[in-house]
Amino acid sequence: MNAQPVWAAHPRPTFPTLTADVHADALVIGGGIAGVTAAYLLAKAGKSVVLLEKEHLGGGETGHTTAHISYPTDKRLTELVHSFGLDHAQAIWDACQASSQQIADNVAAEAIDCELRRVPSYLYACGEDVEAEAKKLREEAALAQRLGFDAHYTSSCPVTRQPAIVFANLLKFHPTKYLSALAQSAVKAGARIFEKSEAGEFDKDASQVTCNGHKVTYQHVFIATHVPLQGGANTLNAALLQTKLAGYSTYALGARLPSGSAPEALWWDTADPYFYLRIDRSDDDLYAIAGGEDHKTGQEGNTEAHYTSLTAKLHSLFPEAVPDHRWSGQVIETVDGLPYIGEYAGQFVATGFSGTGMTFGTLSAMMFADRVKGIANPWRDLFHVDRKHLSGAWDYLKENKDYPWYLLKRPFIGASNDPSQVLTGEGKILRHDHQKVAAYRDEDGKLTLLSAICPHMGCVVNWNAADKSWDCPCHGSRFTAKGKVIAGPAESPLKPVG
Repeated sequence: MNAQPVWAAHPRPTFPTLTADVHADALVIGGGIAGVTAAYLLAKAGKSVVLLEKEHLGGGETGHTTAHISYPTDKRLTELVHSFGLDHAQAIWDACQASSQQIADNVAAEAIDCELRRVPSYLYACGEDVEAEAKKLREEAALAQRLGFDAHYTSSCPVTRQPAIVFANLLKFHPTKYLSALAQSAVKAGARIFEKSEAGEFDKDASQVTCNGHKVTYQHVFIATHVPLQGGANTLNAALLQTKLAGYSTYALGARLPSGSAPEALWWDTADPYFYLRIDRSDDDLYAIAGGEDHKTGQEGNTEAHYTSLTAKLHSLFPEAVPDHRWSGQVIETVDGLPYIGEYAGQFVATGFSGTGMTFGTLSAMMFADRVKGIANPWRDLFHVDRKHLSGAWDYLKENKDYPWYLLKRPFIGASNDPSQVLTGEGKILRHDHQKVAAYRDEDGKLTLLSAICPHMGCVVNWNAADKSWDCPCHGSRFTAKGKVIAGPAESPLKPVG
């Protein structure tokens, strides 16, 4: 049995060691998905960036992930609404959806071959009272739809045959291939990445850190490590942050499956801790990665039993599965289930990603990049380290309508590309050949496919069911169902597709 993650076999590029004093607009400490993504985004924005990694890129928790990319968080949507309110719950999922899209955009922009796939994903019921769980899932699916997310309830999902919420287009990828290529793209854009270069003593007043006997000075610093280093914070502030965090060990198992035994998809159940599964397809080969069995780090004497239990769960679904890899990782939990991302004691930190590390790691990089660029990020208060209880009225969409994500976000942004789902007299935004399409089926059943991008300023139009028109939420342009201009400021029609 190989005791390394399945991703470890892929060769990774190497980067030099720091051997001279350097200065940067932004210093990033940590070479996981958060740090590398931050370096990439800032370098592409024309900022000078230095990234310090004490060992090798991707050698920490990013290399031990199971690499689900998910906007549904570990904390269920109904729980988020109960704890934080409806608008805040929507904001949390929106932030994760924006992060997922950022990964897809990076892959497209840099032509990264990292096995990125959009696949159906299932949150399925388990436990003694499946009917009660099914009722909760049905209600949660309706809530997700109400908030504009692509989710629906099914009484039986593939493989487990249990009631489930179906999320039609979540992402998965090969994390090492992605991280390696993104780091190389960051360097091409001007970022300076150093391995075997551990951040040493910080001088907060001078905005500098020592590394390999040299000085690194900066204007902004991002502590992008799994658990934040003390950095320039004083001992009290560092200790206060530590009291808000708890480490949990988690276990993963890789196994070969018989051909045709499962679709390519993602699953996780409603248990606590939850069991999760991804199925990868390569030609006719199937490979399963199962995970779970979480427990507080250092509080279990027989960790071997967790691998045994995980293997039993996998074999209950696939009796002929042949395990060939196993490994463990660690997730960090916070007191309220949301990560801490933002300025703390004069430095930007990100931690507490729970089981959604690829998503929240990318989100933290986006938020740090906005901080350096001077852009007001709509999710800053949601994830702030010193946040108070999130409550009260918040006109969420109004307050953040000018943020780029909200200029583009429309309900069901990850929707199916199947035009057959468009009913007579209905308009719907679909995905087709990697672009957003405004699809309309008239009363005679004829389908019209148009670009969903408003020609005025590039926003995504929305279907107005009452007037049967395409309306732009950014500046008010309106178009007929067939794409002709009804009202400006747009002066040209929606472009035909296909």
